[in-house]
Amino acid sequence: MKPDVMQGPQGLPDVILVEEGLREGLQIENPRIPVADKIHLLDELSWTGLKRIVVGSFVSPKWTPQMAEIDTIVEGFSPNPDVVYTALALNKTGVERRAAYIPVPLSLDDNRPSTRLHLCDVFAQRNTNRTRQAEIDSWAETADRAVESGAAEAEIGVNAAWGSNWLGPFDLDERIEFLEQQHRVWESRGIRVTKVFLGDPMGWNTPNAVARDIKAILERWPQITTFHLHLHNTRGCAPVSIYAALEALGAGRRAVVDTSIGGMAGCPYCGNGRAATLSPTEDIVHLLEGMGYRTGIDMDRLIDVVVLAERIVGHSLYGHVSKSGPLPLAHERRYPMDLPFIETLAQAQHFRLGGDAYAGPIRPWRTPITSIYRPD
Repeated sequence: MKPDVMQGPQGLPDVILVEEGLREGLQIENPRIPVADKIHLLDELSWTGLKRIVVGSFVSPKWTPQMAEIDTIVEGFSPNPDVVYTALALNKTGVERRAAYIPVPLSLDDNRPSTRLHLCDVFAQRNTNRTRQAEIDSWAETADRAVESGAAEAEIGVNAAWGSNWLGPFDLDERIEFLEQQHRVWESRGIRVTKVFLGDPMGWNTPNAVARDIKAILERWPQITTFHLHLHNTRGCAPVSIYAALEALGAGRRAVVDTSIGGMAGCPYCGNGRAATLSPTEDIVHLLEGMGYRTGIDMDRLIDVVVLAERIVGHSLYGHVSKSGPLPLAHERRYPMDLPFIETLAQAQHFRLGGDAYAGPIRPWRTPITSIYRPD
């Protein structure tokens, strides 16, 4: 098993958790954040136990100035040899720039060639300057190049899968139809489709729709082994949609799940800006561990990185575990029984800062609280 794969407990799929804070997160933040701060954030993130980190994107600085210094970041950070680092490239120029750093320190995300389609023609033009039809027209050339390179497996996918802020909702029949069209392109060239991408930049996902779609896809193409889920949390459904997806996938398959520290993410093209968050990495780690996954992630260190990210971007982020702390499972982590009133988010940081977080609040009880059920 690859080192970045979390083995699923009984009845559940394996999971690859992809950290998107340095790309999805910083691409919507102030472009004047010093590159030294970005490198520092990446270096700290590298030692949290996360195994796959997207360091940024090779895109035009004219339209995404936050990524203007991607070369400096890739050349300046200190890689952890146990981490797989990747970067996004959307066109030929970006692919050529990225190639200078492969295989070290960057890796390709997946060797499978892929075809994808934005169901929303408006978002496709706003995001990639291509129409939906132009994407369809590119499939044959992509598949022909894959044949020439000797590829045996391929990926198909739909983006803006469940709905559009401009065109409204899309139904299951539309998703299956466009996946079917892609599948035929690969099948006609003798290349097996083993992976599906489901993207949702505008946050239209719901858990019932995600689970239903996965079951329908697997019923139609049982040979598919991997699902890549890029679900934005714009309307609060992404974490429970991820849970529903894992339940629907079951054992023997693999889920690639995109998350971001603190939920830091957003899209300038979808109309929601920073409100188009991703699921906070720390919250999904908490969810996975509650489901029985052994993530190998140091939650304390991960929360410290979220706090660092908040300081760097200059505002609070959107996660829950970073605000309330991980579950105090160990006896030494449980709260003092005479803890005073805790009302503010700053005071709630006592799990991390101790008494320095709450100096001054009242204690209405006359004597210290004790319990026969907790002999300290």
